[in-house]
Amino acid sequence: MSPLPLRLRRDPVPWDRMRPTWREARPPLIAAALARAQAAPSGNWYVIGASRDLPPGGGRPLGRTVAGVEVVAWRTADGILVAGPGACPHLGAPLRDSPVQCGTLVCRWHGLPLDGAPFAGWHPYPAYDDGVLLWVRLDEAGGEAPLDRPVLPARPDPRTAVDAVYTAVGRCEPEDVVANRLDPWHGAWLHPYSFVDLRVLDVPGADAAAPDEGFTVEVSFKVAGRAVVPVQAVFTAPEPRTVVMHITQGEGVGSVVETHATPLTPDATGRPRTAVVEAVIAASTRPGFTAARLAAPLLRPFMRATAARLWRDDLAYAERRWALRAAGRFLG
Repeated sequence: MSPLPLRLRRDPVPWDRMRPTWREARPPLIAAALARAQAAPSGNWYVIGASRDLPPGGGRPLGRTVAGVEVVAWRTADGILVAGPGACPHLGAPLRDSPVQCGTLVCRWHGLPLDGAPFAGWHPYPAYDDGVLLWVRLDEAGGEAPLDRPVLPARPDPRTAVDAVYTAVGRCEPEDVVANRLDPWHGAWLHPYSFVDLRVLDVPGADAAAPDEGFTVEVSFKVAGRAVVPVQAVFTAPEPRTVVMHITQGEGVGSVVETHATPLTPDATGRPRTAVVEAVIAASTRPGFTAARLAAPLLRPFMRATAARLWRDDLAYAERRWALRAAGRFLG
């Protein structure tokens, strides 16, 4: 292993002199990858937030409206995740505004207590905490055959990794977010401040022996000036609302970036809204990474800030895609 992950670009190419990628980014190819993702089973599971959104012993629940379904989630006294309808069964009070006392959610309007078990017409939804993200299963909204657990990608060992979760909301549908992630060719053009020297080495379907493998990408992350960190990564879509990037070569092998798209309620004008919940789970075999793990609380804001900058551009892409589709003008 090289003592330093950094490399110096010998002949950096300005943005306006980069090789165009529009011929490679064929709309039918991206559409086919999206169609494969949409055909994969989700088991009706939706990401509702980060595990840290509900710390053990927390006094507040988490409220989300997913695919038109109002959901409230909290932790019991022993830390188990509970989720269910977000309206109190008594008179419909918003349970997201109610406190949690010793693992019991107590409605603010009239004191109706919910400990996570069925009570007074309130019934819990299946919920799952994978250690990084919180999930809820909404069978009526999803309409698929239910699965006992969400479809999760391979991840680094949590004991040796650093994770951070960033959430943003865009006026689009989940498929627009997924389509953005299944277009790796835009990376260096749309995000020149972060990515350079991007090449797509392989695309799904190119290998007849493994037609469903993902996009293999060679890219360098910009650090400062000519200093970059080159890696190779593979993008796959394990379920309809998730795209995962696995770093397979270079610095941080095994690290994962998971992008989850959760449908919310439409805005006041009827336009769809989607939450992008992105989990970055970083790993490294370098000895210095132990110190990074110890400094994880300080690193997470920087990891979220990096994701926020990228998603300002990527949500604009996804929102534009939806607007064109809604107007019947989308060319893809």
